[in-house]
Amino acid sequence: MKRIDILIRAVCLIFAITIAIFISQNLYAASGAPCGHYLSEDGLTEGQCETAEVDPYDLSSLQRGAQIYMNYCLGCHSLKFARYKRVSEDLEIPLDMFQENLIFGDQKLGDLISIGMDPKESKTWFGNTPPDLTLEAGLRGPDWIYTYLKSFYIDDSRPLGVNNKVYENVGMPNVLIEMQGEQFSVCKQIPEIASNGGIKQDPLTGEQLTIEKCGFLEVKDGTGTQTEEEFDQSMKDLTNFLAYMTDPMKKERETLGVYVLLYLFIFTILSYLLYIEFKKDLH
Repeated sequence: MKRIDILIRAVCLIFAITIAIFISQNLYAASGAPCGHYLSEDGLTEGQCETAEVDPYDLSSLQRGAQIYMNYCLGCHSLKFARYKRVSEDLEIPLDMFQENLIFGDQKLGDLISIGMDPKESKTWFGNTPPDLTLEAGLRGPDWIYTYLKSFYIDDSRPLGVNNKVYENVGMPNVLIEMQGEQFSVCKQIPEIASNGGIKQDPLTGEQLTIEKCGFLEVKDGTGTQTEEEFDQSMKDLTNFLAYMTDPMKKERETLGVYVLLYLFIFTILSYLLYIEFKKDLH
């Protein structure tokens, strides 16, 4: 009887631990680094990342993200823990189409996604060697990457002519400026917040009081090939692709996890019913 009791408690403990691990993994994936000096649209919060809304089941988004990465990012940032063929198969892109449009130079489908840039030379050019991005979404978080990609702005004081609100004094050129256009850091008038959290008002006229705040990002009209909405979607696609690269087995893992939890749940119920029957026999 004591052994059965111990078995039931062990099964329940395993079930609880499995659920806890599942929840913690999802919470960790949702977390990320703070976003530097990035301002919200209303100017009331600073350092809060925008939400990327990554979806590993959206193949169209992943395919568009792969296209952007191969064309704009792969010149400096490798994905050396992944192979072209695996990406092609996971994203359901025909091998011949992938080879023709997304593989440059003499690399083959079975090769790791590497770059030809010499690390020593790149450190001289940019101040640091551009990092491999295979696991970047796991390190920074998708929201951080999405906000970072949108936060480049013109800064003539920097060696490469640009800066970033999320990663100040970054040594990376804005390779996406063609798509986004010229973005500047500007000042705007925003409502002045009182100590109680409300908006200050003029005691005589009742009008809202404003203060000038700098650090807002504004794209100059007509300088990019995409609209603001199109660029936002492109950056979500690119972020989605990088999130997939960090965890290419996520879909399979989540599907398997559901089956495991279902099995443990059913097994726990059956074990408890068996325990009740044994208890009846003993009495």
